Amino acid sequence: MDTLSFLRLNVRWLAAGALLTFMSSFGQTFFISIFAGEIRAEFGLSHGEWGGIYALGTLASAVVMVWSGGLTDRFRVRTLGPVVLVCLAAACAFMATNHAAWLLPAVIFTLRITGQGMSSHIAVVAMARWFTTARGRALSVAALGFSIGEAVLPLLFVALLTVYDWRLLWLAAALVALLGIPILVRLLQQERAPQSMAKSTHSVGMNGRQWTRNQAMSHWLFWVMVPALLGPSAFGTALMFHQVHFSEIKEISHLTFVAMFPLYTAVTIASMVLSGWALDRIGTPRLIVFMYLPAVLAFLVFGLGQGTAGLVLGFALFGLTSGANSTLPNAFWAEFYGTASIGSIKAMAAAVMVLGSAIGPGLTGWGIDAGISLEAQYVAVAVYFSCASALLFFGVRKATQLLPPREA
Repeated sequence: MDTLSFLRLNVRWLAAGALLTFMSSFGQTFFISIFAGEIRAEFGLSHGEWGGIYALGTLASAVVMVWSGGLTDRFRVRTLGPVVLVCLAAACAFMATNHAAWLLPAVIFTLRITGQGMSSHIAVVAMARWFTTARGRALSVAALGFSIGEAVLPLLFVALLTVYDWRLLWLAAALVALLGIPILVRLLQQERAPQSMAKSTHSVGMNGRQWTRNQAMSHWLFWVMVPALLGPSAFGTALMFHQVHFSEIKEISHLTFVAMFPLYTAVTIASMVLSGWALDRIGTPRLIVFMYLPAVLAFLVFGLGQGTAGLVLGFALFGLTSGANSTLPNAFWAEFYGTASIGSIKAMAAAVMVLGSAIGPGLTGWGIDAGISLEAQYVAVAVYFSCASALLFFGVRKATQLLPPREA
């Protein structure tokens, strides 16, 4: 089926996935960090203290994600999705109305579990389960919601911050999340592959079998993937989290930094679409091993580059990895472990990524407070990505031999 026909026939389900990924923006680091300066000033926090609070709330969400992510194997998207959006709206309102520093970890927890965690998790699990032969295209289209959020929301809300109080803007975010509920319900009046029909559409993984979550976690390939999963989440989050501080040390305005987001989004979308197309034709195993190499160069540029030119090149390179990271890992779990328990398995992977997003801001914030420059830390991040890529290359090459012929 050509791409235009695929989009036309499946527009309502793809749009539902994109809506959920867009709504996840309110719990993503790139959005929360817009208000980092205001939050730190309001509560009198250092970079390390704010990073620690963020890490604590995010870590708690990673732990809960292990359980909550498995709900996608039990409930339909049209049931679970609206509930999560209600909780996301409540989390945004919690941020807007909280005046106690000791409650900040709870605020971050609610934003992260409902936004970054469940909203995005529901979307990618639905795409992986509903689509088999066109899984790559479905994942790339649904992930457009992430890119639209990254392109539009930072510029919009940074501009609005010059006019409106930051708490009022969080109430606006809560309203947007609520407005998404009737749209999602309308799009999913009929799901593409209802839970009752799922068994007939499952695809198998390694050794021609369906893997459970416990079996997947006891297999060596899962742990080979862990460093690769942690990297973009940890250090992409750190990049966005410390955007105000990064702008200061690079001697550029905060608005100049967020002005890079449309470029980053454009490259991310191009990489996302290309990787989705290539995934359906070449397969995940041949592609995923090269996915993190642009990130190596990106963080070298962030660490060593100067001025606007360095930002442009760095964001363009990191966009290549970010786009592929929206499709390839999600398809990876379905191809190597089957789709019968994809929700539970993907929940563990999501928990690892959420854990990474807790480690990144906390680790780099501690480094800043300890006198280790952010530029030096980013050079070390480039080394990390190099090592993770090498481990992934050898691990996936060995595991590909275990795939059934149609997946290999």
